[in-house]
Amino acid sequence: MKKRENVWLAVAGIVVDEDGKWLVVKKSYGGLKGKWSFPAGFVESNETADEAVKREVLEETGIKVVVEGLVGVRSGVIDEQISDNMLLFLCTPLTNSVKYQEGELLDAAFKSIEELESDPASSLLINYCAKLTNLSLLKETNAMDPGQIFNYSSYKLFF
Repeated sequence: MKKRENVWLAVAGIVVDEDGKWLVVKKSYGGLKGKWSFPAGFVESNETADEAVKREVLEETGIKVVVEGLVGVRSGVIDEQISDNMLLFLCTPLTNSVKYQEGELLDAAFKSIEELESDPASSLLINYCAKLTNLSLLKETNAMDPGQIFNYSSYKLFF
């Protein structure tokens, strides 16, 4: 826990293929062990959140994606001491050949919303998102230069 201290920032990719199927993974550990969930992981110190979601989806599933925009934020507090935050990005896959990360995952696949809704192994977040009829999308704005005052090496806005 030392690495992230008491404020965590994670990302998840809602990856939707041309047939409307979602890319989902089954974790082999943790609270989502054996459950279908979105590919996800923590943002590293040298990347923006959208770069992190591209990396996490690729690492977990072998799928390269284009980030379309930010669609949601999940935020909670664990044991009254850890702020656990996740940014959910809508992504389009550039390929559809899934090769999941063995050791961390039990499985990964593109599944229809109907399959996921009827599967008791689907996570709470998958079930919630499946019921949404319209995802509002915050898109990356054109590159901006905030100047040198904070020494940003990368800077992005989503509106």
